Amino acid sequence: MTDTGETRSADSAAHETQRSRLHRLMRYLPLIAPVLLWTVPCWLLLHTGQHWPLAGTALFALGLIGMPLAMVRGHGRRQQDWAAIVGDTLLGIIWTLFTWSVVLGVPLRLALTVTGVGDGQDRARIVTWVVLGTATVLLAWGYAEARRLPRVRRLDVQLPRLGAGLDGTRVVLITDTHYGPLDRARWSARVCETVNALKADLVCHTGDIADGTAERRRAQAAPLGTVQATRARVYVTGNHEYYSEAQGWVDLMDELGWEPLRNRHLLLERGGDTLVVAGVDDVTAESSGLAGHGAHLAGALHGADPDHPVLLLAHQPKFVDRAAAGGVDLQLSGHTHGGQIWPFHHLVRIDQPALAGLSRHGTRTLLYTSRGTGFWGPPFRIFAPSEITLLVLRSPQGAPTP
Repeated sequence: MTDTGETRSADSAAHETQRSRLHRLMRYLPLIAPVLLWTVPCWLLLHTGQHWPLAGTALFALGLIGMPLAMVRGHGRRQQDWAAIVGDTLLGIIWTLFTWSVVLGVPLRLALTVTGVGDGQDRARIVTWVVLGTATVLLAWGYAEARRLPRVRRLDVQLPRLGAGLDGTRVVLITDTHYGPLDRARWSARVCETVNALKADLVCHTGDIADGTAERRRAQAAPLGTVQATRARVYVTGNHEYYSEAQGWVDLMDELGWEPLRNRHLLLERGGDTLVVAGVDDVTAESSGLAGHGAHLAGALHGADPDHPVLLLAHQPKFVDRAAAGGVDLQLSGHTHGGQIWPFHHLVRIDQPALAGLSRHGTRTLLYTSRGTGFWGPPFRIFAPSEITLLVLRSPQGAPTP
């Protein structure tokens, strides 16, 4: 667990500057990124020091043209699932090939040159096959990691203001399930079975249920109705809900027996002690144009006793600045996917104050950021495994004597 403490204000200012730069870059990214992703590995692997058949260059050119077209057809107005699968898969493949062409291919070529191994063409071929082999292994492993049942991550979280009666409260967190073009109804059912085996008092879903409308992804989301908790099942919206008719997802989760915490709270009581469980809409709701949607912490805590500890659900970790200012004890978030495909986590950290795990913000507030239960877009997870999280809340006083 990290402690930002007194440096939080400076860190917040630095993050704001980084976000501003990122937003400016994002305007041009859709035009620049595909060209860089396809031309850099093509040049490094096929045209530097060797004569590669024309077919290799043609393959890269086809990818450069085909990937954006497939993604537009898959994620644009047409919403064609087959095209989304093709485009997303190509994106994951070329991101991995681009990464390892640069971080492995360039140093390896330099090392071979310094040590005098072979001639220029021999060295170029060695680099090409090593990079292609490495990328192939990582992609195969990453695909298996993305499609597997997430591992359960368990940790105790001590909350100084938690009463002894609530010591041992079991909170299960799932998030970023991203039901989408690849049908994962069976995977969804297995995730819910795993959650039920954890015998939770409270089960939380912190958003990004799916890519697509509730009507379109209903079959994959339906197993969420089987999730069991002794006290409550609660849900907040993520940014992807606001790309896909968010109110439809709120209504479906309510239909499945979950309580959407849209800027409201409920009370979890046991042994004479109380925990405030609050939730806010995702921060993107504020610009969605949907009536009544927006992230409002004051509304979520309205009427709550300020002496009671607060567990807050907020999709994005960056909401923690508001949570800390509002005296929240523990915020649960997702959104980052832990970077999903290395080294994308470096870009995530520009926009978010935490990538994964438990961190402290201010004098009171803890933030737990999940790496996510599913995956978004490219069906790969490389050095960023998925998770189902079991957090056992602990009181400084310990459990009451029977």
